[in-house]
Amino acid sequence: MRSGLMRKDLEGKIKGIVDALFINIPSGVGSTRKDLRLNQAEEKAVLTRGAEWAIKRGFGTAEDLRFIEEGGCIPGADPDEVSRKAMDRGRPQLGTLGSGNHFVEVGYVEEVFSSEKAQVLGLEKDQITVIVHTGSRGLGHQVCDDHIRVMLQAARKYEIELPDRQLCCAPITSPEGRKYLAAMAGAANFAFTNRQMITHWVRETFQHILGKSSGLNLVYDVCHNIAKIETHSVDGKLRKLCVHRKGATRAFPPGHPDIPENYRGIGQPVLIPGDMGRYSYVLVGTQKAYEETFGSTCHGAGRLMSRHQAKKVAKGRSIERELEDKGIYVRGAGRGTIVEEISEAYKDVDDVVRVVDGAGISEIVAKLRPLGVIKG
Repeated sequence: MRSGLMRKDLEGKIKGIVDALFINIPSGVGSTRKDLRLNQAEEKAVLTRGAEWAIKRGFGTAEDLRFIEEGGCIPGADPDEVSRKAMDRGRPQLGTLGSGNHFVEVGYVEEVFSSEKAQVLGLEKDQITVIVHTGSRGLGHQVCDDHIRVMLQAARKYEIELPDRQLCCAPITSPEGRKYLAAMAGAANFAFTNRQMITHWVRETFQHILGKSSGLNLVYDVCHNIAKIETHSVDGKLRKLCVHRKGATRAFPPGHPDIPENYRGIGQPVLIPGDMGRYSYVLVGTQKAYEETFGSTCHGAGRLMSRHQAKKVAKGRSIERELEDKGIYVRGAGRGTIVEEISEAYKDVDDVVRVVDGAGISEIVAKLRPLGVIKG
C-alpha cells in the first residue's frame, strides 16, 4: 500500500503504530481471531468469492478489487474438495498474519529509479508505504499436505517418474489434477480474503493512532506459490498452460489485459521483499519475462541459512536492539521468529533484483526501507 503520508509525518510515532498493529493483527504459530466467528457456510463463501467476501462485510472498498491479481478471486474453486481438517484449521485464522517469514512492514520510499513509472504507481521519495506478506494460513498448508498424499499415488498410477518425491504430480485433466486445482483455488481465495482484512485493519490502526485518514491505497496484491491456467506462446503457437509459480510471482508486460487498466502502460507491479533489516523493491513486469519465463520473476530474496542456522548465528545477540539502532522497530510473536528472520539469513535483495533487472525479466522502479515491522 502507498499512503498520503511522508516520512516526517511519522517521526516519533512508529512505535505506537507498530505496537497497535501487533495488537490488531494476531500473529504467530496458530494465531486466531476471537472477534471474528465464521460458520461453515461463510467459510465456504470465502473460498468461493475471495476478497469480495471481505469487502461486502466492510473490510475495504470495491476500489481495492481493481488492484488485486484476478480481482481477488481465482475461478474454479470448490470448497467440497477442501478437507474438513483444512476447513477446521482455517476457520479461526482468517484475518491473522501467521508465523515464519510473514510480516507487516511500515516503511518509506528511499529511492526512485524510474520517476515516470513511480508516478503511475503513485509512489514518490520519502512516502510512507506498507507491505503485507501472508497467505492461506493453516487451511492452505493442510490442502497441500492432503494433496501430496494423493499426488504420490497419482504419480504411480499414471507412471510418472519423479526425480524427487516432493515433485509429485498428476495430469491436469485427471480427476486428481482437477480436484487439486479446485482446492488450491479455494486456498488462494482464502489468502486474498485474509490480506484484504489485514489491509483494512492496517488502515484502521493508522487512523486510530494518527487521528486522521492516512490515505492508504492498494498499489497491488500479487500471489505466489500458485498454479494458474494462462495463455502463452509455445513454438510460435498460443496455448493454454498451467503455470506453477513456486517461489515466483507474476510479472506480466505492458499492455497485458490482466493488468489493472491504470498500470497497463508500464507493466504489472512486481513486489520483491528483502528482509526486516534492509530493504524491499517495487518493479514492473516486461515483455521479455512474458517471452522467456512465462511472465514470471522471483518473489523474494531467498534464504541463505536454515532457521536452525540462523538461531545459532543470533545466539547471545539482541536482534531487536540491533534493528532499533538502524531505526527499525520490530515486534514479534516470540523471540524465536525474530532470530530466525535475521538479515544474514537472507540473500541481499539488492543483488537479487539487479540480476532480475539485468536479465530483463523485471524493471526496478523504487526501493523501500523499513521503519517498523511486525513478525509472526
